[in-house]
Amino acid sequence: MPIVRWRIVALFFVHALTVGAIHTRIPDVQLQIGLSEAQLGLVLMGQPLGALSMFLFSSRIIERFGPRLVILALLPLAAVSAALVTVMLNPVAMFVLLAFNGVSFSLTNIAINVEADRIEAASGARIMNTCHGVWSVGFLLTSLLGAALRGLDVAAAVHLWLLAPVVIGMMLLVVLPMPITPPRAHAGDNRRRLAWPTLATMGLVAFGLGAGLTEGAARAWSIIYLRDSFEVAAWVESLALPALLATMALGRLLADRFIDRHGPVRVARVLASIAIAGMVLLVASPNAWTALAGFGLVGIGICVLYPLMLSAAARLGDRPASQNVAATTLIFQLVNLGAPVLIGAMAQGFGIRMAFAMLLPLLALTWAMAGKLAPKATPS
Repeated sequence: MPIVRWRIVALFFVHALTVGAIHTRIPDVQLQIGLSEAQLGLVLMGQPLGALSMFLFSSRIIERFGPRLVILALLPLAAVSAALVTVMLNPVAMFVLLAFNGVSFSLTNIAINVEADRIEAASGARIMNTCHGVWSVGFLLTSLLGAALRGLDVAAAVHLWLLAPVVIGMMLLVVLPMPITPPRAHAGDNRRRLAWPTLATMGLVAFGLGAGLTEGAARAWSIIYLRDSFEVAAWVESLALPALLATMALGRLLADRFIDRHGPVRVARVLASIAIAGMVLLVASPNAWTALAGFGLVGIGICVLYPLMLSAAARLGDRPASQNVAATTLIFQLVNLGAPVLIGAMAQGFGIRMAFAMLLPLLALTWAMAGKLAPKATPS
């Protein structure tokens, strides 16, 4: 792999290590501050609110300063704000720090995706799905590290303050030598200051929604699904999320060659069909091992649907890629913001199996909207 492509893939890995660590230590900080479950829920809103506040403006910032400078300036903020949460033990301070963490996450997340798209445009080869596959591996590793350190009774402050200089150093090694990649050609101009959604980006959100909600539901509820549905050991329950994350990561790492060969629309429809089959197996599973197989199939099925959505947004060509990526991500995150509450309400009212079954129509919508991924003509 050419050096520039290697560096953007490595940057996705560093990004996942940086932004994923805080999630493993939230329960420890909750106990240190003495927050109830309801109070913690309100404090945790700081992160998504901080992220959402920047999506409309993110394109202007990235187009003005470039993805590389945005990453250099703001990825350290994600690491430091997470570490500060462990020592500024106050609910208001935690809310503010998580808001800063959300701002840095949203801007760097869009920046790395825009940079990956620019490298795709310059090289003529797809790397977006490989990048997201490596991100999934990084997120899985940082989650496992956090779980191990918690098991060894390592304090959250020690964990995150030692991690911060490591990930910042890794970022500098990867990003500083990266050359500036020219933006993808587009037909519009840069006069629009806000990344408002368009009909095209809304269509792409409709495509990616099923995958996003399914992944979010699995992250929050997969272990609870096994716990409430079957009488199995706790270690078996804990396999639910890794089963999904592992197959997602593997699928993303292998997907680009299939997309280049068969095209995004055909690959998306095959994968959506696999996700639907896996979800049916999951909700109808007679035992825990069948349910784990269902989670694995779902992971394969949804593995590249989100990166395909972002890649298609960047390739629309009607305006700068950063605007379309930001607009698509904004609507996507707004919808996902209420997903945990909706899944929880369904689980409480109708059972956890019905809550997951509710995702089947959305996966069918993904299959139907896959045509939105068809490549558009490149602006001259």
